[in-house]
Amino acid sequence: MLQLLLLASVALLCHAAPILTAHGGSDTKCPMTVKILDAVKGTPAGPMALNLYQRTADGGWTQVANGMTDASGEIHNLITEQKFLPGVYRVDFDTKSYWKNEGSVPFHEVTNVVFEAHSEGHRHYTLAMLLSPYSFTTTALVTDVQH
Repeated sequence: MLQLLLLASVALLCHAAPILTAHGGSDTKCPMTVKILDAVKGTPAGPMALNLYQRTADGGWTQVANGMTDASGEIHNLITEQKFLPGVYRVDFDTKSYWKNEGSVPFHEVTNVVFEAHSEGHRHYTLAMLLSPYSFTTTALVTDVQH
């Protein structure tokens, strides 16, 4: 039953993500959006700190951005298009601090998602996460962007 609830919530997050048909306006500065939902309360998860890293040529990681989700569980201006170059990225979410602030004892110290960006040309990425103290699931909406 819990799995069905998690799947339904992820589907809702995906369906609620904006679908971009043209590139412009505020999206020019926002090639990546993050949305987090607290599965325990059924509300957005914010504030939550996160860091964005890009894989280096030697296989290490270099931090390229950091931020905090707002009360809506979202962050829009994490990185600019100029800095969001093709490559492999990792987003680290400070889930432990979030759950401690909520009065829960979490299992994960940090939750992270690793993905490749722009391997087939410029894209807009919406990363959605459904979070509980002992589990998480993520999905992404990857949209072609027209210039």
